[in-house]
Order: sequence, then structure tokens, then C-alpha cells
Amino acid sequence: MIIRKAAAIFNQRGYSGARLSELMEETGLEKGGIYRHFDSKEDLAVAAFDYSWSEIKQRRLAMLDEISTPLGKLRGMIDNFVTRPSAVPGGCALMNTAIDTDDGNPVLRAHARAALHEWLHYLEELVRQGIAQGEMDAKASPAGIASIIVATLEGSLMMSRLSGNRTAMTQAREHLHKTLDSVATK
Repeated sequence: MIIRKAAAIFNQRGYSGARLSELMEETGLEKGGIYRHFDSKEDLAVAAFDYSWSEIKQRRLAMLDEISTPLGKLRGMIDNFVTRPSAVPGGCALMNTAIDTDDGNPVLRAHARAALHEWLHYLEELVRQGIAQGEMDAKASPAGIASIIVATLEGSLMMSRLSGNRTAMTQAREHLHKTLDSVATK
């Protein structure tokens, strides 16, 4: 309960912006109640990020097991990113935490970096499977395609949030589907 409630605060306010008084109010605990479970604000922030990342993965990968092809899974993940709102209030915890910790908290930044690498690895593996199954061109770059997908989706999310509409995300989805079409063999 503490982690779930703190996740929204850290995701919306950032590490520095999340005040202990706000965390206490949201969880209904006193300072000692929070610190009985966590050694520091940083420990709570890391647990909150890890929780948020787990929720994001669950939402973005939902129903992909029902899709039989790697290319279909890539398309499904892109569609889920665009059509399913963030699992934690405040948007994408990966993007928010990466920006928030860019010049600060190295422990939290390491968790964000690990989450990014996990996502990139997942996408790269799908491209490798697509190539191995003859569904994607053998010259396709798994790392290149994964980077393009993540950068395009995260960039479009930032643009959509700033503009107050989903146009950039819809355009990103269309562009990424065309990118996948360009490396599909069928």
C-alpha cells in the first residue's frame, strides 16, 4: 500500500518534489511508519519506481501472449503503448524518472536505466525472433528497430502531454507500423 500510493506521488512530482508530508498524508502513516518499512526516501522512491515499471510492463505487454508472431507482438506493444493510459498517475514512470534523475540520484537513475535496457532487450529479441522465423528481413537491425520504437513512443508521449492531445502518439503509431512494414518479408 505504501509503495503503490507513493508511486503516484514520485511519478507526478519527481524525487525532489515528493515531500515527506505528502507521502505521509497519502499513505495515512506518520514519518516513523514509513521509515519502519524503508530506510530512506530514496529506498521508497526506488521501490515505487520498480512497482511503477512492473505495472507499466503488465499494461504494455497485456494480451501479447495471444499474438503468435514476433512482428504481431511488436505491433501489439506499440498499440498498447498508444491506446492504454499509464498504469500509474503522471504518465510514463520510465521517462519521468529518467528525466528527474538525469543530474541527480544515481541509485534511482540506475533503476531507470535497467528498465530501459529491459525494454530494449525485449524488443530486440522480438526482432531477432522475427528474423529467425523469416518474418522480418535478415538485414533488419534489432538494436536499431528497438531504439527507434522506444524513442518514437516516448517522444510522442512527451509531445502529447505537452500539447494536451494524442495526435503525436497516433502519428507515432502510424509511423512505427510503416517502419515495421518496411522490414517485414510477408
